[in-house]
Amino acid sequence: MTIARAALMALIVGAASSPSRAEEPTPAHFACDFSTGYSWTYDSGKFRSEPPKDLKFEIGQIDLDKQAATLILDGKSSNALKIVRALNANTFLEVANEGFLNITTIYDRDATTGTYPAVHSRHFGLFGQPMFAQYAGTCTAKP
Repeated sequence: MTIARAALMALIVGAASSPSRAEEPTPAHFACDFSTGYSWTYDSGKFRSEPPKDLKFEIGQIDLDKQAATLILDGKSSNALKIVRALNANTFLEVANEGFLNITTIYDRDATTGTYPAVHSRHFGLFGQPMFAQYAGTCTAKP
């Protein structure tokens, strides 16, 4: 391979791997509001769905290096969260006391609205019946 070809390949690979926009630091605290979605319950051999109530909570003490954060409900710290990092998003995983899972994915900030699109899923059961919910909403950075 000639030096010119090697330089051209390095330029192409470098351009393809560089971010399309400047990477913003992840906020250390989010306030999230999930106003749309559905919840499903399993009863008498089938799932039924219905719109869930509006859901609001905060995620604070976000430390991406330690992959840890804290869920905040009604202004009080609640459960510890684990973080799974992805391209253009971070997923916060809560393992509830009963072993059920709550998963929140917060995507990169939307430049148009200034908010962070987010999805929240709950996988749980009540009185032995499977239940789950899927919400869509946004999070905002808090100082």
